[in-house]
Amino acid sequence: MSIRVMLVDDHKMLREGIKQLIEFDQDINVIAQASDGEECLTAVKNNDIDVCVLDINLPDVQGTKLLKEIHKINRHTKVLMLTVHNEVEYLLEAMDNGANGYILKDSGSGELIKAIKSVYAGERYIQPNLIPMLNARLLKREDDNDKAKDITRREKQILVNIALGRSNKDIAEEFDISERTVKNHITSLFKKIDVSDRTQAAVFAIRNNLVDL
Repeated sequence: MSIRVMLVDDHKMLREGIKQLIEFDQDINVIAQASDGEECLTAVKNNDIDVCVLDINLPDVQGTKLLKEIHKINRHTKVLMLTVHNEVEYLLEAMDNGANGYILKDSGSGELIKAIKSVYAGERYIQPNLIPMLNARLLKREDDNDKAKDITRREKQILVNIALGRSNKDIAEEFDISERTVKNHITSLFKKIDVSDRTQAAVFAIRNNLVDL
């Protein structure tokens, strides 16, 4: 029985090229294609798809956000992200949202076929050269989680406001407290998350999904 694959990418020529390459393998059959999120979800509803090869950047939706919708329709469909993004934050977001695999568009057809077969078999496939970055980032996130445990609710609120670029005066007005109190909270916060300025604090907030910019 062949692996039923759907290709989701807004570039038709790229989809057709990938289709030709991966169908050289007799175990793979591309049964559906889509150019955006709406077409993708319709295809998932109307076809029994084993593996969805999904681009991160689609015209109407971020591919990582589409992951959960695909799994709501068919929890058995595996999703392999195919992307130009080699930044670890994209990879981490994809994994957090339920991606079964992550591979770059500059990979060879052999590696893509291997990735498709791996996720179909129930394994998680991550392009090998991305694994060290992912492991380092996961360790960093664990460290961040440890640091964030002692943050109070008020300090978290102030951290979010710092990440949004708001001044101490604006924050004080937002929570009806004095600027001195805000400064005291910030001093305590910076010590807990081990940062020395507002920029580093903002990066911490964004990195840990405390604010969506």
